[in-house]
Amino acid sequence: MKEIFEGIPKIAYEGPKSKNPLAFKFYDPERVIMGKPMKEHLPFAMAWWHNLCAAGTDMFGRDTADKSFGAEKGTMAHAKAKVDAGFEFMQKLGIRYFCFHDVDLVPEADDIKETNRRLDEISDYILEKMQGTDIKCLWGTANMFSNPRFMNGAGSSNSAEVFCFAAAQIKKALELTVKLGGRGYVFWGGREGYETLLNTDVKFEQENIAKLMHLAVDYGRSIGFAGDFYIEPKPKEPMKHQYDFDAATAIGFLRQYGLDKDFKMNIEANHATLAGHTFQHDLRISAINGMLGSIDANQGDTLLGWDTDEFPFNVYDATMCMYEVLKNGGLTGGFNFDSKTRRPSYTAEDMFQAYILGMDTFALGLIKAAALIEDGRLDRFVKERYASYESGIGARIREGSVTLAELAAYAEEKGAAALPGSGRQEQLESVVNEVLFG
Repeated sequence: MKEIFEGIPKIAYEGPKSKNPLAFKFYDPERVIMGKPMKEHLPFAMAWWHNLCAAGTDMFGRDTADKSFGAEKGTMAHAKAKVDAGFEFMQKLGIRYFCFHDVDLVPEADDIKETNRRLDEISDYILEKMQGTDIKCLWGTANMFSNPRFMNGAGSSNSAEVFCFAAAQIKKALELTVKLGGRGYVFWGGREGYETLLNTDVKFEQENIAKLMHLAVDYGRSIGFAGDFYIEPKPKEPMKHQYDFDAATAIGFLRQYGLDKDFKMNIEANHATLAGHTFQHDLRISAINGMLGSIDANQGDTLLGWDTDEFPFNVYDATMCMYEVLKNGGLTGGFNFDSKTRRPSYTAEDMFQAYILGMDTFALGLIKAAALIEDGRLDRFVKERYASYESGIGARIREGSVTLAELAAYAEEKGAAALPGSGRQEQLESVVNEVLFG
């Protein structure tokens, strides 16, 4: 088969001093970090939608990139050309996973039965391409936000008929995920939210979303899906308020409706910052609740108030991300580049260089996060900061062997409380800079 990305070689690791734009500077897949090869720490995935479908259209202008891959768009020939392009792309970059929405794979037909037939055809073709490679599906999902029927959401829709169509799409997407050996299945809220409370029954809508998720879990388990289901938190856009606002909100929702045994979080960096948090915050909240599952690796622009899905280049944020991942013992999922090249970056070379940037950024973040952990000063300081709970009244508080009246009596006996120890924030930030840049 003729190469689609002619002139672009298999991307190799050349080290930090390399000036080759088509080479890795920090991602060395076989380099061992904390007892495990880098490629095992960083199971990278290609996002089918941005990499093979998005061509630069925005609300102010049409496509700038050619993503036809030599076929007429809107046809099954084009769907297969995207498969060919995707597998060549992943093999040249050494990426071992991909993620998809159902309608990324094929053009959606007017009749859902025809869409499903097309999905069967293209998934057979993907399976053929997977043979003889180590490429696998990380996770699948259904696009329940683009079609006009989902203008008021999917599970949260006021229309029972739309709810049924959402269920049908989830059923098929789960079948495809199982067929392609996917490790997870994602619920991104899409339009699960509201524009105004004047016409919205929030309790009704959240109950229906939970019903749809329970139905998905039951069906998925019945057809052999043993992986994790994921919620991907996002505070706003496309709806003014999304029900899965952030990790804490989504975790509370899962526990309220008895879904917490089957679901974990798929945390996206850009979504966390839109919620007014750091990327590290949503990772930490997920991890301490035992629900850190997978990551959408991107970043936003702090000067813009929407989901820009930029390729990650902020090494500080990547380091803090990998610090949380290493502390968590890794992920059940992986690192999906839900990222798109900027509209003026429209060439095939730009596609490859964008992934090199993202992979190198997280590789460097992994190296530096491991160095922070091995340095030990952050861990030692945190342990010492809470040392008053290791003995005496503090130990009794932690073990639950003291009453409120006894605590009050203790305070009265002391008369006044000494100030807690300094938080040393500036010193610790200096430690991080020392490890990153020293």
